[in-house]
Amino acid sequence: MLGWVAVAALGAAVGLAELVTRYRDQPSALPGSVSFWIYLLMNAGASVGALALIRLFSWDFGIADAPARAATQVLIAGLAAMALFRSSLFNLRIGEEDVAIGPNALLTSLLSVVDRAVDRRRAADRSKSIVATMGGVSFARAKIALPAYCLQLMQNVPLEEQQNLRTAVEALGLTDMEDELKSLNLGLLLTNTVGPAVLGAAVRDLGAKIRRPELQVAGATG
Repeated sequence: MLGWVAVAALGAAVGLAELVTRYRDQPSALPGSVSFWIYLLMNAGASVGALALIRLFSWDFGIADAPARAATQVLIAGLAAMALFRSSLFNLRIGEEDVAIGPNALLTSLLSVVDRAVDRRRAADRSKSIVATMGGVSFARAKIALPAYCLQLMQNVPLEEQQNLRTAVEALGLTDMEDELKSLNLGLLLTNTVGPAVLGAAVRDLGAKIRRPELQVAGATG
């Protein structure tokens, strides 16, 4: 019985890790979505099914010791299910795109459902948070200093992700948009990378250095 629980937990853990990496800014928002639980159950079920096949065909992998054999079966079932569930049998050319046909197509579709469900639940809260945090921040002043400061606070953001963020900020700077709107979008970009708490702390710490000059003058006059 323990083996079945362990392999189901392993499969669910892999699915959970995959989803958490997609919502690093606020993973706590995931459990509120029904599709999140369906995704975990599918991963757990795939691992349980793989273990059932291993035991049905009595694959012992040449291991005589019973506890070691059982542990190996659980690990292989979990890993094999992960690999199978994320594989494609073949690619089908439709128009200008290659469409993967296989278990991975189902997984990708379900991930898309999870993404939409979580995004809908979080959109209003994210908007409210960004307006509160980035209100009064000048994009022209913050576009270099704020991302750099946030990334230094985090310390362990991968170099590729850092470069992608810088590229996105540069592209935002080239858009025909008011400074205030650019500032809000900058906040969203940074939230996706470092989370709302780090962004809020960075804006607070940088203070007047990144705020719009007219607001500082008005504050001084008042």
